[in-house]
Amino acid sequence: MGARLKPETDTEKLRRRNRELSILNTIARAMNQEVDLLRALSTALTHVADLFDLKTSWIFLVDAEGKSYLAAAQNLPPALADHPRRMAGDCSCLNNYDDGTLVKPENITCTRLENLMVGTAGLRQHASIPLTTHDGAKLGVLNVASTVWGDLSEDDLQLLYLVGDLLGIAIERGRLFSQSAELGAIEERNRLAREIHDTLAQGLSGIALHLETVDALLESGTSLENIRAIVTQALGLTRSNLEEARRSVLDLRAAPLEGRTLPEAMEELMAEWASRRKIEAGFEVVGSARPLPVRVEIGLYRILQEALTNVGRHALAHHLNVQLVLLPNQVTLVVEDDGRGFESDRVPKNRFGLIGMNERARLLSGHLELCSTPGEGTRLEVRIPLETLS
Repeated sequence: MGARLKPETDTEKLRRRNRELSILNTIARAMNQEVDLLRALSTALTHVADLFDLKTSWIFLVDAEGKSYLAAAQNLPPALADHPRRMAGDCSCLNNYDDGTLVKPENITCTRLENLMVGTAGLRQHASIPLTTHDGAKLGVLNVASTVWGDLSEDDLQLLYLVGDLLGIAIERGRLFSQSAELGAIEERNRLAREIHDTLAQGLSGIALHLETVDALLESGTSLENIRAIVTQALGLTRSNLEEARRSVLDLRAAPLEGRTLPEAMEELMAEWASRRKIEAGFEVVGSARPLPVRVEIGLYRILQEALTNVGRHALAHHLNVQLVLLPNQVTLVVEDDGRGFESDRVPKNRFGLIGMNERARLLSGHLELCSTPGEGTRLEVRIPLETLS
């Protein structure tokens, strides 16, 4: 018969309870300081790794349509980190979660790693912790693993279950905060739209008044020189109002993605553009589709719009490929064409399209890289970090 485990002493029980409370307190305090969902997830993974002495962890969340996506990750082995497609789609833990058999933390063999031999850092299994709301609605799955792996003990699994509860609260709060921010942005857009409307209404009233004055002066036989001056004023006011309308309405109107995901909106934009230009175009999403901060989605959509405009105006291309790469900590947009290209270091300073794309990338703490060679096409790559965004 095998040796029987020695019962815990009262001191050992006290130390274990103290450790558990310390871990829960540390994570609860960290979660309480974050309202942004992505930062809350990253913070949770960092603390779980430190407090449980685990190296690798990742979180799948469930979107509004019930589909799972990789929301955050820490220290993924190269076989997964360098191949985003391997972190998309179903796996054993997500299947168990979806069919309701994963109801408590379990040690699970990772089907994403089991057939890989290189770049796995020795990982083959992980513990999966289901994440739910307070009323049992599904939020996602937390996975944790160590390179020196042994199944987590029942005590650690139970403690991770409590951590999952804290994380679930943080996820709900982050999503509510995001929704309230979006509602606030919509209200602000509407307020600004009203202000623009009022400004334009005043300008148009002024133009109408000038034109009525001209009409009256023509009837009275006033000199053409005096009438010309009033017409010139009306023309200046018209130009000023038109410029204001162009500048403001384009920036403050409802977001172009409303009702669609970013990939859906991009694919639709590309299809319409390619049809008009008679250019073959391909669109690919790499990584699991996931919701992004609203301003990131709008920024990337606008950058793609401008990139397509530039290709149409200057490239004389026959083929275009666009790739959207979605990772927990970064999103990358790549636009490649087979057009005539140009010398990158001789781009005219007045190329406002490139200036605008650069500015949009910088406003999102991102980086834009343009590579082109005469006769060999152009490649535009925009990388936006997600962890630093509020």
